[in-house]
Amino acid sequence: MSSRRHTLIQFSRYAIVGLISNAMLFVLYLVLTGLGLGHKLSMTACFIIGVIQTFLFNKNWTFSYGFDFGGSFLRYWAGYLSAYIINLIILFVFVDYMQLPHQAVQGVTIILLALYLFLLQKIWVFSHSSQREQSPPAANENSL
Repeated sequence: MSSRRHTLIQFSRYAIVGLISNAMLFVLYLVLTGLGLGHKLSMTACFIIGVIQTFLFNKNWTFSYGFDFGGSFLRYWAGYLSAYIINLIILFVFVDYMQLPHQAVQGVTIILLALYLFLLQKIWVFSHSSQREQSPPAANENSL
């Protein structure tokens, strides 16, 4: 299978996982903010839930990454932490400073961060080269 086709299949699977997850989380975000929870705290709660619920789907189905659970989980969290920080900065700038509606800002931000996270997961989190860098040498490589 060509690399382009393989990436397209991965992106399609990632989009399915992301659309379902983000739709549920956006509704939760609207419910939480509607109940009076602040927009940054609501986004934080949704981010934590989103990371936990999507890790296994993306690891096993989207990227078919059967290697080191611990290493990929740490890279996944690091990637999402970077996205969280970006999201928080966007909310501070566009909602708190520029006074734009938080619903619209968060909706657009979800889409932009989804693209960022797909690339990060493909290139770093679930990359087979990441697994090779952390795996112990094979038994025959230790022989002289």
